[in-house]
Amino acid sequence: MKKILTMALSLSLAAASLAAAESGVPVIENPVLWADVPDPDVISVGDDFYMVSTTMHLMPGCPIMHSRDLKNWEVISYVFDSLDDTPFYDMDGGTVYGKGQWATSLRYHDGKFYVLFSPNDNPYRSYIYSATDPAGKWELVSRMQHFHDSSFLFDDDGKVYVFYGGGDIRLRELNPDLSDVKEGGVDMVAIHPDSTETGLHEGSRAIKHNGKYYVLVISWPAGQPRRQLCYRADNITGPYEKKVILESTFGGFPYVGQGAIFDDSEGNWWGMIFQDRGGVGRVPTLNPCRWIDGWPILGDENGNVPATLTGFGKETASKAIVTSDDFNSNELGMNWEWNHNPKNGAWSLAARPGYLRLYTSKVVDNMYEAPNTIGQRMEGPECTGTVKLDLSGMADGDVAGFGAFNGHSALVSVRNDNGVKSIVYHKSVVNFKKDSKVIDTVDNEDLVVVPLKGDEIYIRINADFRPGQDMAHFSYSPDGKTWADFAPDFKMRYDWSRLFMGTRFAIYNYATKQPGGHIDVDYFAYDRLTK
Repeated sequence: MKKILTMALSLSLAAASLAAAESGVPVIENPVLWADVPDPDVISVGDDFYMVSTTMHLMPGCPIMHSRDLKNWEVISYVFDSLDDTPFYDMDGGTVYGKGQWATSLRYHDGKFYVLFSPNDNPYRSYIYSATDPAGKWELVSRMQHFHDSSFLFDDDGKVYVFYGGGDIRLRELNPDLSDVKEGGVDMVAIHPDSTETGLHEGSRAIKHNGKYYVLVISWPAGQPRRQLCYRADNITGPYEKKVILESTFGGFPYVGQGAIFDDSEGNWWGMIFQDRGGVGRVPTLNPCRWIDGWPILGDENGNVPATLTGFGKETASKAIVTSDDFNSNELGMNWEWNHNPKNGAWSLAARPGYLRLYTSKVVDNMYEAPNTIGQRMEGPECTGTVKLDLSGMADGDVAGFGAFNGHSALVSVRNDNGVKSIVYHKSVVNFKKDSKVIDTVDNEDLVVVPLKGDEIYIRINADFRPGQDMAHFSYSPDGKTWADFAPDFKMRYDWSRLFMGTRFAIYNYATKQPGGHIDVDYFAYDRLTK
């Protein structure tokens, strides 16, 4: 009987999805974005939805994403172009891999948008930015104490608070103008995990609803499934009671946990909760949120992340957070990000119109220290990226190419040795000095070396992120017509101890002998297989 009921429910959901699609209502397949969009916070303003995510060492950083249907998302701005707390952001003496901008709180209050984040790095001070137009320029409001995995809460009485921390969740009151913490204001442990919380307990997302205070926290007890908790209280200072509001595997991958809940202009509630999916990174899933006995319960009727669900309003034109680029614009495409702060004098869209020119500007040994490596996310279930490079401007000792970039990377590089160019398919793994992100060694293994005739090369990467895969396949062509495959395929990895990000397409050019050479990138062509 249970099997028959399950089949009937599946058929009714399929029929409802078909009817919704035919009426123009968006039908969303989870994950809503099969790409590295971790630590999401989402708000609605009228019929518009805005989401922020973590980009750590990538610049520009703190992307603001927009949607009107909860299905099609696009990057509309970045909160900052670069960070400069330490020279490490310029890869001068060290790096900020896996540090930089972390779990960011996004809020709208009195006609302004605000973000709050704290880099997990010296000098351990938070950033608060604001904007009247989220697609426009964001202005720095203040710097103050460090708030790990923090969340704003603008209360009805004009007071402003921050929930933050790991283990104990602390509460701190800010000045109403957000200039600093409030002297003599609330400063306390608001939520102390009970004896069942023996592992990860962080990722605060706080709201006020119907007079009660709610704080979402990710929980991962030792030896137990990852899960999404909610704490609630009648007073902001507590006492708080706890409930598990989502504990679900999904799509052949492990348990889902960490994110935000939000409402829409029609009174519906939603949860955007991410899931670790191996090499591609951490992907957001959209969940219906039902208020039951005063608790925001996530998932479908059975408490699971739904494979499909109906979004908001009418479906809009398709948007994307990974896109092809022929570099014919005088501005760099919104979906590109640099690895660490860019050297803006060492790249150009004007030097050769229709191309992105990457100059070498510093002598380094490997791409993990190379300035102006540029890239975009990869997406599941499968995707393909192809670049065409003109290498005629390379200097002796230069190394340029296209790769699947992470702490464990696979690269197709062209090495110029006294004017003789070789194509090298190789693996590269970065190792850091103890308790730092200062590079200690980079392990390189050349797998295939072949001569390059001429000054142009096409390089292609096919990435497969289906359950149990995480494989990247590489090929190259001298003319864009005849392709040669490299073997073996590369097993992509997600390693929080190294770069703490999903694998990305990366285009790079660096000097090992002397700066001054360049390459021209003709295009990046992207295609995603969605089924």
